[in-house]
Amino acid sequence: MGSTVFERNRPDASTVRHALSGTRQAVFWTEDAPGDAYPTLTGDISCDLVVVGGGYSGLWTALLAKRENPAARVVLLEARRIGWAASGRNGGFCEASLTHGEENGRSRFPAEFDQLQRLGMRNLDEIEATVAELGLDAGFERNGAIDVATEQRQVEWLREAAASDGAAAASDGAAEAADGQAAAAAPSSSPTPTARFLDGDAVRAEVHSPTYLAGLLRTRDSALVHPAKLARALARACVDAGVEVFEHSPVLSIGDGTVIETPHGVVRAERTTLATNVFPSLLKRNRLATVPVYDYVLMTEPLTDAQLASIGWSGRQGIGDSANQFHYYRLSQDNRILFGGYDAIYHYGGRVRERYEDRPETFARLASHFFTTFPQLDGLRFSHRWAGAIDTCSRFCAFFGTARGGKVAYATGYTGLGVAATHFGARVMLDLLAGRTTERTELEMVRSRPLPFPPEPAASIGINLTRWSLDRADHADGRRNLFLKGLDAVGLGFDS
Repeated sequence: MGSTVFERNRPDASTVRHALSGTRQAVFWTEDAPGDAYPTLTGDISCDLVVVGGGYSGLWTALLAKRENPAARVVLLEARRIGWAASGRNGGFCEASLTHGEENGRSRFPAEFDQLQRLGMRNLDEIEATVAELGLDAGFERNGAIDVATEQRQVEWLREAAASDGAAAASDGAAEAADGQAAAAAPSSSPTPTARFLDGDAVRAEVHSPTYLAGLLRTRDSALVHPAKLARALARACVDAGVEVFEHSPVLSIGDGTVIETPHGVVRAERTTLATNVFPSLLKRNRLATVPVYDYVLMTEPLTDAQLASIGWSGRQGIGDSANQFHYYRLSQDNRILFGGYDAIYHYGGRVRERYEDRPETFARLASHFFTTFPQLDGLRFSHRWAGAIDTCSRFCAFFGTARGGKVAYATGYTGLGVAATHFGARVMLDLLAGRTTERTELEMVRSRPLPFPPEPAASIGINLTRWSLDRADHADGRRNLFLKGLDAVGLGFDS
């Protein structure tokens, strides 16, 4: 079994200890974006639409519903604070992909993958337009992203991806020429290839790391946001549009979909949308459809001008490497580096618990990998460390549906790629509740469901065996073992 660059080129242990010595267990984003406080629901009210969940999925749903029908009474219920969970603590990568990347999308939805790519790009364009139109203070930067190869076998993968993008762009150009309306709705989704292969010298000219062997520069299908600022700006936009927002109002039950119970009040609604994502579903049918997997993040102190010059990164793109257990990293608006990923931890029983957020061995591993990536930053400290739970489903991208005779709609299972996709999911839920037949609702992706996870102990055994096998593949030139090949054969495989 081979080794990875992060094992071949480990930094000194003293470098890691120093960097972590003053780190606090706290979410930088939420500390950096104090939000408005909203009242708790007390008493009984009636409305046209109640939205359960105050993350991106719920906020986009409430805002879009109100903009679609300003006369409708829309109520949003959040169990704790707006954006306190995944929406306020993610990496801030706002990706166009609706399918968790090309490989996952092509393998699961081959007949409609190109359509999903087009809809995903249009979705990102719509988010950018809304941020500009409403003047949302969300740190939105459409700088693109770089996928980097840190092992020789990954270089060819990126070269093939660049060639595939060029072919897809030619196909998209022909399709958009036949659909002037689509081209007008998404003018930046041009037939020009949006991905360019970078050899070692070229990628290190963009961002200097001795680990980089090649890169894929994606110019239009990715943006960055400040996660907590986006959530809190959306909440303010909701209120400005007339949405009634309530915090500390957990939903206890949804009855037949029209009577929504909270500890101190009841909402009687014509329609309900569920945007609870990683938390236990209020619908029994979805209880085994997702599991919470914990992701971990470090945030550095602000870099000095000299430190920033030593790594370049003037384009401020988001970066992710190409392993199965991958890292993602980006610059904040004040030039800190967020560095996360690699470990993805599932806990027996599939519970969401605050104590799972502090995992010293993972933070030490991330710190070590950070200084392998950027050895010139030796001496830099991390100011914050945190974690959050991702709502993972077996197909690794969102699924949708209705319940209670069409009175309830849901979208969940974004698997860590929901910053942009939740906007698309909000539109799907509103289409479904209205009974509209649209391009979105006709998608196989929308009409189908993922296979559920098995109950314990099978879930824990299977998930942890998958993670172990992916790690082994990273140490074996990408070769997948029999277990992973079996998952691929039945449509449950994962390739980041």
